[in-house]
Amino acid sequence: MDLQLTEEQQMTQRLAAEFAKNEVLPKAAEIDQQHRHPKELVARMGELGFLGIAIPEAYGGAGLDTVSYVLVLEEISRACASTGVIMSVNNSLVCDPICKFGTEEQKRRFLTPLAQGQLLGCFALSEPEAGSDAAAQKTIARPTAAGDGFVINGVKNWITNGPVADVCVLFCMADPPGRAQGHKAITAFILPMNTPGVRTGPPDKKLGIRGSQSCQIFLDDVFVPNDLLLGQVGQGFKVAMATLDGGRIGIAAQALGIGRAAFEDAGRYALDRKTFGQPIANHQSIQWKLADMATEIDAARLLTLRAATLKDRGVRHSKEAAMAKLFASEAANRAAKDGVQIFGGNGFVEDFPAERHYRDAKITEIYEGTSEIQRLVIAAAILKE
Repeated sequence: MDLQLTEEQQMTQRLAAEFAKNEVLPKAAEIDQQHRHPKELVARMGELGFLGIAIPEAYGGAGLDTVSYVLVLEEISRACASTGVIMSVNNSLVCDPICKFGTEEQKRRFLTPLAQGQLLGCFALSEPEAGSDAAAQKTIARPTAAGDGFVINGVKNWITNGPVADVCVLFCMADPPGRAQGHKAITAFILPMNTPGVRTGPPDKKLGIRGSQSCQIFLDDVFVPNDLLLGQVGQGFKVAMATLDGGRIGIAAQALGIGRAAFEDAGRYALDRKTFGQPIANHQSIQWKLADMATEIDAARLLTLRAATLKDRGVRHSKEAAMAKLFASEAANRAAKDGVQIFGGNGFVEDFPAERHYRDAKITEIYEGTSEIQRLVIAAAILKE
């Protein structure tokens, strides 16, 4: 497959690299240490067109492709993983499903301001007892007696951007009489976060990506009119799975950025740090670590760009997205672990970036489908083929 970048993709990558180096990276440590939502960087990403990269220009987006999205997200995540995932959620999990499944009125009302950075979105599928098993969710949307909408009750967990979001792509179990339950009952809505009955819990205290705020969302007798259904009643599982295919490409790109940060920082440190009278980069044990890191990061990038290219071509890419997410996330964790080892004692203290990369990398093996779920998706696709 030809993955040579176009001139437009190269220009977009350069713009993202410049933004990441000059504006994001200088704030990354402070954002992490203060658990601070970087609203000024989010605003800048909106100005640069990074919050709706693959959304058509008619709806406020940059009108670019998924490959460009991957390139930008890698650069930003290399500088700050927290800022990267804020961007990823808005693009992959909010703008993309509204663009694919939304009505024209929904696109004008929500998609355009989301893509322009005037609004920020979140995606609410997981619950306290429903993570990998989406059909186990207990949030219920019951039709009103008047038939003009639904009343929703339930709790959502670990919702990235939740404390700062304006709009939520929300999944519930619809409860019309006689309807089959399980995944066939899952229904999607577009929920303005200022709707009466919507409450957010305190931000989660997390191991990593601390500047990316997440929380529980509580829904108490929340009325949502019919015109905020995203797709049709019972179509939510289809919406969720199609959305997560794209989301996994985004998380692969985020993991790629984290792994690259761990590798590049460790490489520079290895050239500066001396033991036994020479730079530690001269020791074969360090060289082998750097060689493995570089090889796996390149392999992860190729898998991620392949999945993005298939998505741009309109080809089914569930297996390829799962492969990219699985390999990139695990490669990032290996790179971050070896990065700490190369830094030695300095890798264990906050004065150096290695420990932040180590903490940030772990979540990429968990959210938007754990590594175990990715292996199930890949295996199912292989056996079906």
